[in-house]
Amino acid sequence: MADTRQERDLEDLDRLQIEFSLDLPSTAEDFETERQQRKESLAAGLRVMGRLHLAEGVAGHVTVRDPEHLDHFWVNPFGQNFKYMTVSDLILVDEQGQVVDGDRPVNTAAFAIHSQIHAARPDVIAAAHSHSMYGKTFSTLGQPLKMISQDSTMFYNDVALCDAGSGAVVLDVETGRQMAEALGDKKALIHQNHGLITCGGSVDAAVWWFVALERCCQSQLVAQAAGDPIEIPEHLCVEGYRQQGSDLAGWFQFQPWRDELMREEPEFLN
Repeated sequence: MADTRQERDLEDLDRLQIEFSLDLPSTAEDFETERQQRKESLAAGLRVMGRLHLAEGVAGHVTVRDPEHLDHFWVNPFGQNFKYMTVSDLILVDEQGQVVDGDRPVNTAAFAIHSQIHAARPDVIAAAHSHSMYGKTFSTLGQPLKMISQDSTMFYNDVALCDAGSGAVVLDVETGRQMAEALGDKKALIHQNHGLITCGGSVDAAVWWFVALERCCQSQLVAQAAGDPIEIPEHLCVEGYRQQGSDLAGWFQFQPWRDELMREEPEFLN
């Protein structure tokens, strides 16, 4: 799937450059600038998830890989409200789970899950997880996501299922390793009796996939409660995925939220 992802992103990049006048994602020329950009995106992504009430209590974490130290990742500190996250709040965690930049603790579950995903998937820059209501409810069914709406096709053949350690708090890296193995080359994972994990080539994409998958889980739960939803034909699922399933498409969908934050809560950059 890596080759098709790359080809699809290149197609989307060409299309967006032609059709829209906007600053497309780019990699900075030096580590410090790239690090700052990734941290700003992480603070923005956390605030968006907080605004959408996708974080409950102290559960939940979003990470972004450090551009220089590739086995390190930046993450929200344990116990801090997503809605008020700033760049300066973020902590850097090494491959041993030690905080090497910042003065707040790391959520043990964040390290157990995200360290293994980042290690298994060099292409993953960011990953998102929280105990969202519909995602955790849907995960109890042990069912795949059905292609019953246009939006769901962005996840066509791109959501994995995993029952390793289902229902237990993920505190050991072995469970995280099994989750990463189940994820494979897909962009999303439904962890049984736990919830959703999504990943992407940017924080923007990873957070968009999380929100979109949460909504798709909600849609399927509602539809199944009302009756037997009609699934979309395969050829339309393939086309829907081509149109909206790429990493760049995920990044693009996030941008209105970033614009909103820049207007209303620019202090997230502090």
